[in-house]
Amino acid sequence: MGTEIERKFLITGNDWRDAAHEVVPMAQGYINDMAALDEGRQKASVRVRIEGDSAYLNLKSLRLGHTRQEFDYPIPVEDARALLALCVGGLIDKRRHYIRHAGHLWEVDEFLGENAGLVVAEIELEHADEVFQAPSWLAKQVTDSSRYYNLALASRPYSQWTDGEREGRDIP
Repeated sequence: MGTEIERKFLITGNDWRDAAHEVVPMAQGYINDMAALDEGRQKASVRVRIEGDSAYLNLKSLRLGHTRQEFDYPIPVEDARALLALCVGGLIDKRRHYIRHAGHLWEVDEFLGENAGLVVAEIELEHADEVFQAPSWLAKQVTDSSRYYNLALASRPYSQWTDGEREGRDIP
């Protein structure tokens, strides 16, 4: 069993673009939707992702916050394409930019399609209290805000958010 410990942040400016050493296109969808989790009918999201020339089936526990159970399995790309056709909600289209900063790998997701305009950075940590140096382009932390989870974006894309939600005024 895998455990994911990550922090998620909004981005300010475009300085992060020059720091990226690799960019990978991604398409992903979910076999279940946010309502199934919110109503307690399921305890994990089930994701299908095509990442460049590879594909994965991923299960992630419902728990909000920085630590969740995660299971990730490689699958054939053709199987992933067939599974994407079975997904509920919208598909997530994004470019993932990989950036090394102060000994850590940052993943900056630049969303496309109905989520265009949203850019989120994530860092995976070894333990919940691990100290890391924040790059200058990080803004507000949104780790505990479920609307920034890809599953939520598939159900209610960024293009449907209010101005207040986009500006993060309601996030402490």
